[in-house]
Amino acid sequence: MKMKVINPATEETIRELEVDSADSVRRKVAAAREAQPAWAKLPLSHRLGVVKSFRDSLVQKTEELAKTLTLEMGKPISQSRNELKGVLGRIDYFLDHSERALKDEIVWNDAAQKMEERISHEPLGVIANISAWNYPYFVGTNVFLPALIAGNSVVYKPSEFASLSGAHIASLLHGAGVPREVFVPLYGDGTVGAALLTEKINGVYFTGSYRTGMKVAEAAARSLAKVQLELGGKDPVYVCEDVDIPAAAEGIADGAFYNAGQSCCSVERIYVHKKVFEQFVAHFVKVVGAFVVGDPLDDKTYIGPLARQAQLGVLEMQIQDAKAKGAKLLCGGKKMDRKGYFFEPTVLSHTSHAMEVMREESFGPIIGIQCVENDEEALALLNDTAYGLTAGVYTRDEVRAHALLERVNAGSAYWNCCDRVSPRLPWSGRQNSGLGSTLSIAGIQTFVQPKGWHLRKS
Repeated sequence: MKMKVINPATEETIRELEVDSADSVRRKVAAAREAQPAWAKLPLSHRLGVVKSFRDSLVQKTEELAKTLTLEMGKPISQSRNELKGVLGRIDYFLDHSERALKDEIVWNDAAQKMEERISHEPLGVIANISAWNYPYFVGTNVFLPALIAGNSVVYKPSEFASLSGAHIASLLHGAGVPREVFVPLYGDGTVGAALLTEKINGVYFTGSYRTGMKVAEAAARSLAKVQLELGGKDPVYVCEDVDIPAAAEGIADGAFYNAGQSCCSVERIYVHKKVFEQFVAHFVKVVGAFVVGDPLDDKTYIGPLARQAQLGVLEMQIQDAKAKGAKLLCGGKKMDRKGYFFEPTVLSHTSHAMEVMREESFGPIIGIQCVENDEEALALLNDTAYGLTAGVYTRDEVRAHALLERVNAGSAYWNCCDRVSPRLPWSGRQNSGLGSTLSIAGIQTFVQPKGWHLRKS
């Protein structure tokens, strides 16, 4: 059976790929299980060297990889290049910190009793990595690189909307020295992911929606596999009355509309203090109106098409719901009259939490802006969500920002910035935004299991 890879900017078929079946999934998982012990026995220095070679390949083939990413999911070419260049810093973090994260720890040593206690870190075994389409290099390397470094084998299913980039990743890893049975790609839609979850695996690392994440967790529970979920967000920002309005509006607009808003940490709802509400909204709309929408292969384009045609209907529904409940449509509001899955950059003001656009993930170039009376109202609204990925506060007052952000139930807190990820900090969600952490030392150690050693000298 074959799957069509569609260019969302032209709606043309780029290529057809052979889709995995339940039988091929079974064979590939079995091969990964058989190959994992030998990979784990290799010196850590060898596995790090392989990852370094993979990094070198990304640098050498940046332009080819960026073009493929743009063609298959619509990301503007400049942003595709940014993703490939940005992922190098994450790889460097893993290269520089994995040895410290994975080394044995002596936690107690009593010479009189001739007793030593030690913790070692052993690989989980076979990792199922069901990855995302919006940032296949960022999201993917967060999982499969530390998993491989730690000595696991990885069965990797890229999203069907980024399958060609997934194939590039597999080819580059194999070329860098990862055995084909140690990093095993699967291709297809959710049925292939579901087949993978019926196999005996030791860890499931999924990035996607909350609804699918719940299904993944339920399926993985049958084998008691470790589960880590990076799910959606409805990430808020609060703009205080003391901000530099143009700077805040420009930064937040970029955080809301970069990659056409198709990021789990995109700004999805904005709250503005009443004293600067009108000025902020006016400047924000001016910034959004200057965004260039067009051919994603054009270097001047800032907003390309959505990756998924079905999301166009979701955005239209949210806009209709908001307008019916009193929101003002300031710009955009509909699918563009052209070939491809293009949606006009859309700004709604006078929104409220009675509206879907302020409660449910949009994942598109659309944003709602709500006026608030004071910090306490803003804080209540920031926390009035089923999600908990990121939250930001814009103010000149650091003490004020800290006091607000420490009371926000989110995995990442931003002061005067947004839509930012660092390899040095854990990336984690609360509530419906997920379980577990990638990145940081925690994101390396999540791929190992501890063993406690009780050692008495005779």
